[in-house]
Amino acid sequence: MPLSMPDRPVILTGDRTTGPLHLGHYVGSLQNRVALQSTHRQFLLLADAQALTDHAHDPAKVSRNVLEIATDYLAVGIDPEMTTICLQSHLPALADLTLLYMNFVTVARLERNPTIKDEIQARGFGRDIPAGFLCYPVAQAADITAFKATIVPVGDDQAPLIEQTNEIVRRINRQAGTEVLPEARALIPSVGRLPGVDGKAKMSKSQGNTIPLSATADQIRDAVRRMFTDPGHVRAADPGRVEGNVVFTYLDAFDDDPAAVADLKARYVRGGLGDSVVKQRLDDVLEAVVAPIRDRRAAFARDPGHVLEIVRRGTQLARTVTDATLRDVREALGLFALHERCDANA
Repeated sequence: MPLSMPDRPVILTGDRTTGPLHLGHYVGSLQNRVALQSTHRQFLLLADAQALTDHAHDPAKVSRNVLEIATDYLAVGIDPEMTTICLQSHLPALADLTLLYMNFVTVARLERNPTIKDEIQARGFGRDIPAGFLCYPVAQAADITAFKATIVPVGDDQAPLIEQTNEIVRRINRQAGTEVLPEARALIPSVGRLPGVDGKAKMSKSQGNTIPLSATADQIRDAVRRMFTDPGHVRAADPGRVEGNVVFTYLDAFDDDPAAVADLKARYVRGGLGDSVVKQRLDDVLEAVVAPIRDRRAAFARDPGHVLEIVRRGTQLARTVTDATLRDVREALGLFALHERCDANA
């Protein structure tokens, strides 16, 4: 387990356990996590408690996806000897910190958070917003600070949540009169948000417009075939638009030959290049990316007991870390320390 990296920068990130991970996660965060795990102390949180903020009607789905997402992590190259994979609901310090932090943020500020506003609109909550969902930024602040993380790999749509975390950190530190918690910075990849295959929104499990990391060759082919291109590009001879063309967006994100992609774009804009040619290239590119992940995932899925043990061990380690942070915050805020009082009176 990654216990011997106390001086390395700490990364905290994770995913809500509401469904399989997809290529949007891969571009937005997973690639960074794999690349950074050898140089940073990294914690990956299986966020089952936060998943309940809008899935309380289906807790079985949340529970079912814990091992699914842990398996996805291992399949993309997360090494449990370098990265701690842990289960949010089994870390009680996170709930205690969330409750404390709620006293350092207003409802109005939560409602102004751009990420929360967008998600509320996307889910059609109106004013029937679950309290747990509205307080999602506070819970995320608890997650990040519990590990004293200074780096959080996220997509660009999640950056406002990191800023709200830092606002809470500054208020806690100001109240405590000391820097008990560090601020964190968002690590945003060059392709911060991957559109869904429908071209209408970001790739999202809730929108049903994803390509999962376990997608078969046929599923990839079908998704690419349905992708939005340029509605004005009716015939191959017609000049086409690259801007807003989902197929080219995906090629920019996944094709490891940017010169070839640039040539395709130039030919497409001039006219004389059919959508089918561009989509075939994307199909080949995505299959090359997903196939090894799919194969590794199948191997891990054959031994769920091994995956569960990785999560158990990681959660035990994470509990040690988060419990220590909770003690630090309580002490810094001058809260009553029952054990210390009992020891003093013994």
